[in-house]
Amino acid sequence: MIKRSEIQDIVKSYSDLTIGVLGSHSALEVMDGAKDENFRTVVICQKGREIPYKRFSRIADDMIIVNKFKDMLSNKVQSQLRALNTIIVPHRALTAYLGYVGVENKLNLPLFGNRKLFQAEERANKKNQYYLLEKARVRHPKLFKNPKDIDRPVIVKVQEKKRKLERAFFTVSSYSEFKEKTETKIKHDLIEREALRTASIEEYVIGTYFNFNYFHTPISEEVDFLGIERRLQTNLHDFVSLPAKQQLETDIELQNIEVGHTPASVRESLLEKIIEAGDKFVAAVRREYPPGIIGPFSLQSVITKDLDIVVYDVSLRVPGNPILATTSPYTKYKYGETFGVGRRIAMEIKRAKEEGKLEQIVT
Repeated sequence: MIKRSEIQDIVKSYSDLTIGVLGSHSALEVMDGAKDENFRTVVICQKGREIPYKRFSRIADDMIIVNKFKDMLSNKVQSQLRALNTIIVPHRALTAYLGYVGVENKLNLPLFGNRKLFQAEERANKKNQYYLLEKARVRHPKLFKNPKDIDRPVIVKVQEKKRKLERAFFTVSSYSEFKEKTETKIKHDLIEREALRTASIEEYVIGTYFNFNYFHTPISEEVDFLGIERRLQTNLHDFVSLPAKQQLETDIELQNIEVGHTPASVRESLLEKIIEAGDKFVAAVRREYPPGIIGPFSLQSVITKDLDIVVYDVSLRVPGNPILATTSPYTKYKYGETFGVGRRIAMEIKRAKEEGKLEQIVT
């Protein structure tokens, strides 16, 4: 287990800082924001997947090519990164490719984030995201532990067979429909029967979907509300734009694979509820996972016809939404200019360095 004090000693020894990121998910967003605040950047790329980072060469000062992403945990690569005075910004791909054990126990580099908190995204974790939402008194969908108890529309989230980093999503309204659809997906080789044991069955809340993005660290004065986006998913979008007759005649399995983002805003009267949800969630995480939230997080939510906010998923690191950088009015309301998650991270690191507080925002 890596001690936080060891990481704090490393960051105290740094002179000029470099912002580092694994070359996937939201690396471009993180590095672009770092360059806006005049930081040096380094990206760790898996061989064969470096083309975007070479093509958008302005934002990557240094590039480390590895055979596999997991090679980032090697002593050689970590020594290179420490020599560059690197602070790593985590995103979903970091935990997916290095594993939670790798990130928590083997990544001996300052991490801008609470490395013990990332596992809370996993629903199998005892103190998971729904546990945190309950502690925060933020509404989430009703959960069904036993599929035989299904008495309303639900969404089933189960690990895919071939894409181990992704979950298959499908909706059912009864136990008989659950059995029928799971057998069909097993037959089509989309999921494994064993994976159903850890599947999440959640009430399907009817409403409009929004991802609310926030930012906070132990040195922040308050929780920043950064903006809103919505996810684009295939093969759901734009299958639903087909006429109903064609949809019924088309016998395909919908997978809801996230492939992009689109910007959004909300009516002004809802902002109080959105801001309050972020404040309450930050307070709950501080109690349950000290030192609490470090960096960006997202409450993926539904707004119902009664204008209630129901949070169905939580991202506890960079959510991956570069669209905010050019479309969010909410950062402009507070800071006088529009920017995204990557720059907000760089702003906080810059401030912490200037105030001698870097050890408070790394683990």
